[in-house]
Amino acid sequence: MRRHRIGTSLYAGVLFVVLGALAWASGQPFIFPSLGPSAFILAFQRDSDRTGLASVVVSHLVGGVAGLIAYSLLAGGVSLFADPAAFSTAGLRLVASATLSIVATSWGMIATDTVHAPACATTLIVSLGLLSTPGQVAIIVAGVVVLVAFHALVLSAYHRATGPSRPGLVDG
Repeated sequence: MRRHRIGTSLYAGVLFVVLGALAWASGQPFIFPSLGPSAFILAFQRDSDRTGLASVVVSHLVGGVAGLIAYSLLAGGVSLFADPAAFSTAGLRLVASATLSIVATSWGMIATDTVHAPACATTLIVSLGLLSTPGQVAIIVAGVVVLVAFHALVLSAYHRATGPSRPGLVDG
């Protein structure tokens, strides 16, 4: 596993640079916490097939939608931007929203055979009111699509340049 250290670290950063540039240029939240683990997984498991890449997108979509539904039903107007008081109704609503979103996301990923654990972080980001509008969920999903598409493009270019007999990307 030691051989993956430098290559994986640098490649995860390269994947994130594209999203960071997009976020910076647009002023929109194209980078958010659950994309870090997704970038790491893509960088570490570089030989994923298209089904695996689609799973990343679908799982974050499931998480975003489940989080949005849970937040809308249970915690609309409340968020973790301010700590709710102990035993407050607002705090209870956030806990209920987060719990429902985790249950729904877990069920949805298993039902669609698209299990990707970082999507559980996505659902919490949404269900806790941090990025909880339909537009923000659309940006989350678009960010995941950009991440996966850029990864697929890099892998495709690498394989064209090196041919099928060469090992994976530089493993430092």
